Amino acid sequence: MNFKILTLFLFSKIIEMKTYKPRIADAILDDLLDAMGAVLIEGPKYCGKTTLAAQHAGSIIYMADPDTKDQNLTMAQTNISRLLQGLTPRLIDEWQVAPRIWDAVRNEVDKRDEDGQFILTGSAVPIRTNEIFHTGTGRISWLRLRTMTLWESSESSGDVSLANLFKSDSSIDGASSLDIEELAFIICRGGWPKAVLKKSRKSALIQAQEYFEAVTRSDISRVDDIERDSEIAKRLMRSYARNQGSQASAGTILADLKTHEGDSVNENTLYSYIKALKKIFVIEDSLAWNPNLRSRTAVRTSDTHYFSDPSIAAASLGLGPEDLLNDLRTFGLFFETLCIRDLRVYAEALGGNVYHYRDKNHLECDAVIHLRNGRYGLIEIKLGGHDLIEEGAATLTALASKIDTDKMPAPSFSMILTGTGDYAYKRPQDGILVVPIGCLKV
Repeated sequence: MNFKILTLFLFSKIIEMKTYKPRIADAILDDLLDAMGAVLIEGPKYCGKTTLAAQHAGSIIYMADPDTKDQNLTMAQTNISRLLQGLTPRLIDEWQVAPRIWDAVRNEVDKRDEDGQFILTGSAVPIRTNEIFHTGTGRISWLRLRTMTLWESSESSGDVSLANLFKSDSSIDGASSLDIEELAFIICRGGWPKAVLKKSRKSALIQAQEYFEAVTRSDISRVDDIERDSEIAKRLMRSYARNQGSQASAGTILADLKTHEGDSVNENTLYSYIKALKKIFVIEDSLAWNPNLRSRTAVRTSDTHYFSDPSIAAASLGLGPEDLLNDLRTFGLFFETLCIRDLRVYAEALGGNVYHYRDKNHLECDAVIHLRNGRYGLIEIKLGGHDLIEEGAATLTALASKIDTDKMPAPSFSMILTGTGDYAYKRPQDGILVVPIGCLKV
């Protein structure tokens, strides 16, 4: 690296540091680099993968840079080891444009026999998987990056720690400064890092709209080189937005498409589009939780439908903050998607996952955070208001009573996660926590 290039590189790092908001994934990435030879960071476009990785990289190569892409692809075919040279961790951005890099990195990790050698970033699974011969198991770890949580965007006070809720049964204390108008704006803006940093609310809302257009116009086809109709993609995403937070079947979504859009898409086409959207992390369904129960109750195993960020649903339907404020039922569905996104980030930082519960008797719990050590917490998501909080408390009490605590532990906590409300508190009558999303953190 000559002096001019080095100067430009250092200058870019300074700029990044000035605007960079630390992410929960920073600590996770550090741990993975200490433990593994390489780390793959994946997630939706614009969620900040490259920016995150750059904070930890010793050197960077941008594989998709228009000025050097052809040269990089040639090197990948003729002298791939040259692309891997540089200060470690070596960041290879958009590695999937040259899938041979995967095996080259895996082989180089073996040869060097040192941890923290490479960081790979990309927004999709590579098309030409036939060029990949090894899984990378034991050499390459995976890190899923999502859009920013409210705590990461500094819009949550962080007074209530999810980690602490798993450690003790003590009382909680916290305050949120978010009102319903601000929450509506945050949902439509989303957690896109560039949008979070925008000073203008109007420009901040554009990010999600542009993302929606990019996905439907090109990304859904580019993911696997299968040409897909942009209008069908838009119609599907609108239907998914109408059915978010539900276990709607493919048949239900097809019927919704025909009812609202007059479309004649068949089931095979539908699955193809959904699979593509999952590959580029646009949609991310929630798996069903299957606990040990006191009585024989059939648990529904269908996935619950969510977008990876609530703003994608808003952009799909062309809704803005005022639209949500004028339709509180729809607002509640979008709020649930926001909460699931934040809970996923917090849960993964604790070594856990987010599930949902629903049985044949229609008892349903919006979120169950289950950690690897067996601890779990039950969460109902309610926009706010006394009646909805009471409804959530009844659901949590009913589910807790069904769990066979002879075969598994009792829940570490039961919580109602709200959008409105100034304070976090524990209900004296049943010990259920009521926590505004604006004061939650990992």
